[in-house]
Amino acid sequence: MGACRAGKEGVNGGPGVNNFDMALHKVTKLTESKSLELRVETFNTFNRAQFYGNGSVDGNINDATFGEVVKAAPPRIWQVAIKLLF
Repeated sequence: MGACRAGKEGVNGGPGVNNFDMALHKVTKLTESKSLELRVETFNTFNRAQFYGNGSVDGNINDATFGEVVKAAPPRIWQVAIKLLF
């Protein structure tokens, strides 16, 4: 976790952002004028938790959720596409 700093509530730092996106792309010729394209993409490939901004961890000591993570970026997402080129 990040370092604690003195100051207004909600200014505690969190972990850094470490996000990897990947794509695989393959084009296969079917005939002289036609080909098939296959594409697979992943976002947040290694599925690391991403806690963005100061509002991601509740820093209000009077809340029942004090110190808990209240919002995060989406988990790993896969996307597959097939395209016929002619």
